[in-house]
Amino acid sequence: MGEGYRSTTVAGIARRAGVAVDTVYATIGRKPDLLREVVEAAISGTGQAVPAERRDYVIRLREAKGAAEKIAIYAQALAGIQPRLASVYVALRDAAGTDADCAALWQEISERRAANMLKFVEDLAATGELRTDRPAAELADAVWSMSGPEYWVLLVSQRGWSGGQFADWLTDAWCRLLLMPGSASGAGG
Repeated sequence: MGEGYRSTTVAGIARRAGVAVDTVYATIGRKPDLLREVVEAAISGTGQAVPAERRDYVIRLREAKGAAEKIAIYAQALAGIQPRLASVYVALRDAAGTDADCAALWQEISERRAANMLKFVEDLAATGELRTDRPAAELADAVWSMSGPEYWVLLVSQRGWSGGQFADWLTDAWCRLLLMPGSASGAGG
């Protein structure tokens, strides 16, 4: 999709993939469906969509006992996901401004991310280490904003941070923002 979403055609995609246009439609569907598959595959890193609860880092996160460990697992996972996802995600966001199907997909993915961040915050709360002076939904929104590919693009692509530096920063920032004072020990921050 180097030419941009609007100028990319299913015929062009089929040509580059070395398949018939009918194969693309039969296998995946229309162009927005193809974009959804690209986003989902970029998130999973497996070449196909994997539901959040079946992703390896989510399983490790849920098994971790301490909040700081959970945060570190998620921050490291994001450092692995964002190099694959950020450009696709930003392209979807940009296409959403001019294409109704992309806008619907963008909204759906955004809402799903927000729901997943609330689950993450609830998982942190179950450790007894989550701060209680702010509503869980507000904390989840902060995680949602900082886990977004746009944040990655700003710090890694534009400011030159390494993936490791990004993960370390996110771990430290989230431990400070989300956990009660003194709970962040063991996160490396």
